[in-house]
Amino acid sequence: MTSLALNDSTTPEKLLRARTAAAQVALLSTEEKNRLLLAMADAIESRREEILSANRKDLDSSGLEGSMRDRLLLTPLRITEIANGVRAVAALPDPVGETLAEWSTSSGLHIHKVRVPLGVIGIIYESRPNVTVDTAVLALKAGNAIVLRGGKEATHSNECLVEVMNAVAGIPRGAIELLDSDSRQSVQELIRARGVVDVIIPRGGAGLINFVMENSSVPVIETGAGNCHIFVDESADFEMADRIVINAKTQRPSVCNAAEKLLVHERIAAAYIPRIARRLIDAGVEIRGDRKAQELAAGLPVSLAAEQDWDEEYLRLCIAIRVVDDVDQAIGHINQYSTRHSDAIVTSNELNARRFLRGVDSAAVYWNASTRFTDGGEFGFGAEMGISTQKLHCRGPFALTELTSSKYEITGSGQVRS
Repeated sequence: MTSLALNDSTTPEKLLRARTAAAQVALLSTEEKNRLLLAMADAIESRREEILSANRKDLDSSGLEGSMRDRLLLTPLRITEIANGVRAVAALPDPVGETLAEWSTSSGLHIHKVRVPLGVIGIIYESRPNVTVDTAVLALKAGNAIVLRGGKEATHSNECLVEVMNAVAGIPRGAIELLDSDSRQSVQELIRARGVVDVIIPRGGAGLINFVMENSSVPVIETGAGNCHIFVDESADFEMADRIVINAKTQRPSVCNAAEKLLVHERIAAAYIPRIARRLIDAGVEIRGDRKAQELAAGLPVSLAAEQDWDEEYLRLCIAIRVVDDVDQAIGHINQYSTRHSDAIVTSNELNARRFLRGVDSAAVYWNASTRFTDGGEFGFGAEMGISTQKLHCRGPFALTELTSSKYEITGSGQVRS
């Protein structure tokens, strides 16, 4: 194990406590873990007013507005949803100890491959206090300890939620640790704690994710920004396309699975672009477009998109529209500019749909559905640690099983190798 230098920061002590706790959490039975999770859910609901009061302090001092403020906001309904999410995780099958494979060798050894916890998980995230609970309970159910480093805008909310969870009888000391959110040093110490922390998960904007990827000595599961696309093909049902585009853009524009770009097949562009532009404008969406889209939306407030627009994740009520020649050009555009998160095609042509599903190199690719479904809860995971846009060790929404590794348990009868 790597040694940590102790200094004025409390981060090293917290990391070492988490390392010790990880060994204890790994030995908890499924029944013990589920009991702890259900008690946490009850505690979150019973201390609702305390949590809301802490959240109001954060909101009052944050200076955030619009969609970014919404990410920080807790309401009575959202607290109920958080508690129900904890119960959903408790109801999921426990991955720890699952047999992945077993066989016997010619030498008489019996080899058994099983799932085991990762150990200590470090997560660095921004704004959203529900992430504090979601990630902690997933880590616990998968037999891990977790070290949380939230954004300073959610300091009071996160402190209250962690205190509520740690107050549940039976939680090993150090199983859920919260680092100082006001100090950049805590991030540096967390991502450099190789040998004490087993994996780092950054959740937030591109700047945070890139910083962690470039500076961490601990292995990282990269959760990506969401420059998500919808391609409306020439055979698309316009009513369906409208529902999908409006939902993907406006239902919650501040999240990573919201649509940021709209591609339209040139053969339907003259009919579809003015139609969808009006609906987007009525929903309060700012529109940017290439020259063809601008011309086809004549009389509507569509500004000319700059080259940087195609790379940008807006995280607000803004979308850019481009006219493309066919499904292949749509695939090429997406693979050039997307963040490999979630992209969709709206079409009644199965050949084009299958070509799109195979050709787009993203973690989640949809046919006739909104990109907003890329979510652990929607995928049936109860909650999620994040949306991975890398290809190792997991991809897409990840939760319990991705918070485990594996090991081989080998039983012999005195064999030695000649």
